[in-house]
Amino acid sequence: MIGTANGVAISVTGLGSHVPERVVTNDDLAEQMDTSDEWIRERTGIRERRIAAPEEALSDLCLPAAREALEDAGLDGSNIDLIIVATVTPDMAFPSTGAILADELGAGDAAAYDLSAGCTGFMYALAQGYGMLAGGLAQRALIVGGDVLSKILDWSDRGTAVLFGDGAGAVVLERVADGGFLGFELGADGSGGPQLYLPAGGSRAPATAESVAEHLHFVKMNGREVFKFATRVLVTSAEAVLTECGRTIDDVDVYVPHQANVRIIEHARQRLGIPEEKTVIDVDRYGNTSSGSIPLALADAKADGRLRAGQLVLMTGMGAGLTWGSGLIEWTNGGTG
Repeated sequence: MIGTANGVAISVTGLGSHVPERVVTNDDLAEQMDTSDEWIRERTGIRERRIAAPEEALSDLCLPAAREALEDAGLDGSNIDLIIVATVTPDMAFPSTGAILADELGAGDAAAYDLSAGCTGFMYALAQGYGMLAGGLAQRALIVGGDVLSKILDWSDRGTAVLFGDGAGAVVLERVADGGFLGFELGADGSGGPQLYLPAGGSRAPATAESVAEHLHFVKMNGREVFKFATRVLVTSAEAVLTECGRTIDDVDVYVPHQANVRIIEHARQRLGIPEEKTVIDVDRYGNTSSGSIPLALADAKADGRLRAGQLVLMTGMGAGLTWGSGLIEWTNGGTG
């Protein structure tokens, strides 16, 4: 699925992020499993990650990020009429974390729901939010991406436990005078689902004593196959959205890839021909935060002055599903009010 903006200028007018206080370093992990700081850094580029406290759920991370995004946009919850939370680790199956956030934020009349597309979730949610605003079904949207994957990891499996961290990011979408989103490209290949999945806990395999004992409620991943998929699709998706929007790699000012692994990011960056200085990388500090990855990276880029009005920002994600998605935006400052 690919498309360009339909003439309605919609952009990010507020941005916020939040990560748990607890920092877990590679050396910390080496004390509880057969690994080392050198082994993890060499293969992933990760040196530390943030891990939620036992009592922290997804909404506890999303709420501060959402409030920061609203403040950045000069709005409060009552101004929002659409909330989409991209995640694979909601507080519970239902009600949605989106509905929980709407209540906490005072967005009593907002449509609110969760979206599951793995690590690509934030890109899917951005595209949905854009479509709702462009179609006139909403006026202001709050798009949140976040996960607490630490809750569903087997901490004895170094193939997954060393990769992930917890965190959330949020953006406000509004109509603007000009600039904003130029287009999106989204896709999914369900045949790759078994390469990255959570076996139990859904209606296919409900929670039982046996499923818990067999560790079926933890993330399972075929690292080699996911790596091959990621290095391919980060390139093809980015190229597709640029072509559809009539732009080239040379036009890109800021590249924000999903923060899965430094080796994957470097492979995509080099294949695309994007200079290192244009690429946002924070996976070394946060690990792979799934749906929180791209909004956290956007927040970092804004903090260090890389997001300025008029700059062309390319975002590309990939993840469980297997899914992928890219978005192209001409960055703006503020909305039309």
